Amino acid sequence: MHAASSNERAVTVREIPIELCQFLKFGGLAGSGGEAKQLIAEGGVQVNGAVETRKRKKLTIGDRVTVEGQSIIVQLA
Repeated sequence: MHAASSNERAVTVREIPIELCQFLKFGGLAGSGGEAKQLIAEGGVQVNGAVETRKRKKLTIGDRVTVEGQSIIVQLA
């Protein structure tokens, strides 16, 4: 599979750090804050390639968040 980049996109935020649960919702990988927290609690979220279970994990520029093969990358406006 050559097009790995088609499964990732940059999501621009106004300020950092941003909490993982907020970024999932803002980036469209979760439909709501509750859904984001559930995904994180179930171990379905990776940050920079490692499973992350802290919903309030602080993200910074360049962090890659992956859910079900879809990745979003933190970018500052």
